[in-house]
Amino acid sequence: MMSQKITDNLNLTRSNMVVRMLALVFLFSLGRSASGQEVLSRQAALELTLEHNYDIKVANKVVEVADNNQSMLNSGYLPSLVATGNAGITGYQGENQTVNGDISYDATEAYNYGASVGVEYLIFNGFGREYNYEQLKMEYQISELQARQIIENTVLELANAYFLMAQLTEGVENFRNALSISSTRLQRAKYSFEYGQSTQIDVLNAQVDVNNDSINLLNTIQQLENAQRNLNLIMGRNIETEFAVDTNVTFFIPGTKDDLVNQAYERNVLIQQTNSQLRNSEFALKARQAGWFPAVSVNAGYDYAGNQNPAGAFVTGSYNHGPQAGLRLSWNIFDGGTTRVQSQNARIEIERQEILKEQTTFSVQRDVLNAYASYQNALFVFEAEKDNLLTSTKNFNRSDDLYKQGQISSIEFRQAQLNLRNAQNNYSIAKYNAKYEELVLKQLAGILLDE
Repeated sequence: MMSQKITDNLNLTRSNMVVRMLALVFLFSLGRSASGQEVLSRQAALELTLEHNYDIKVANKVVEVADNNQSMLNSGYLPSLVATGNAGITGYQGENQTVNGDISYDATEAYNYGASVGVEYLIFNGFGREYNYEQLKMEYQISELQARQIIENTVLELANAYFLMAQLTEGVENFRNALSISSTRLQRAKYSFEYGQSTQIDVLNAQVDVNNDSINLLNTIQQLENAQRNLNLIMGRNIETEFAVDTNVTFFIPGTKDDLVNQAYERNVLIQQTNSQLRNSEFALKARQAGWFPAVSVNAGYDYAGNQNPAGAFVTGSYNHGPQAGLRLSWNIFDGGTTRVQSQNARIEIERQEILKEQTTFSVQRDVLNAYASYQNALFVFEAEKDNLLTSTKNFNRSDDLYKQGQISSIEFRQAQLNLRNAQNNYSIAKYNAKYEELVLKQLAGILLDE
């Protein structure tokens, strides 16, 4: 009997040590997560991301290059102006033969020099220049659409990371409450055991539940810290910056299912890209066909040339200068079939782009309809989980009263507590999942960035 009592006391001592250790860890983590943190709204997070996200920065640089390429300086519409100059020196030594005999001369030098400036302008080349310039402008539009696609994907990535952190924030709070409830239950079990109103099994069960809730809390805090670092990376700021997120969510979709499909036809970034690619292919065909036409250009300039001949030359020196102008016509009557082959390939490319456009249109229509159905289902699940949470909360409150009155066992009380925690977790997941589905639907409809 004495041995059993000693064993019981040792078990209680170990339990107390574990509780104190976990309590210290809990207080430390609570202090870390709650001290002086800014609440970062999703709008503020979006603004930081648009300004500092690395993928968006790279995409913007690609757009800058395309913008440079479509400038007038790269269009071929401006004339070319060329200035040249030359100078040379030659050494001579020899003799001249004349009818009167040979005349020798000492070593001497001859000089030649010249300079010119000219301008040339292409008047006509079968409209090839015009269509090449249209291609450059279209490629700029395509680069903007590709950058927009990257931005939209980054916004969705940001939302997913933001919602995960919000969900884990709520999870931490729920586990803190669960640990507080379990700790109170453990204390009551100890008092009951001391006064002989319960067995040590009740104390040990309560201790196990405290340990499990403590472990769950610490794991969730660790996941929250990881999610915070990931969100900082997406926003392009210091990884160790601490902040809190807004856990409030509102839902709003403008228009009906048909409205969203029609918006997608006009504004979806993939459809717009295929339209631009098709238009670019049409310009490419016309640019290739320009090879069948002649090219006409005009030129004008001013030349200056002079030389100084060696001693004994018939003419000791000369120079000349003056303006010049001309008109040049060139026509590659037969180029071996290159223009014909390039034109045929350009026509095939147009047909390929038309096929891709049709495929993309139907794919986007399908994706919008699927996303709309998923969003409606997510909203239904959210409302159902909200009702489950209300029911579980009422059941737990009732179980808590009954447990305090001794009308239900600790196991039944623990089950009610677990049911409440699961309902809280499911509600949190359903809330952020529904909001994310809403954003996916908006992206497909082409209205995500309107927010």
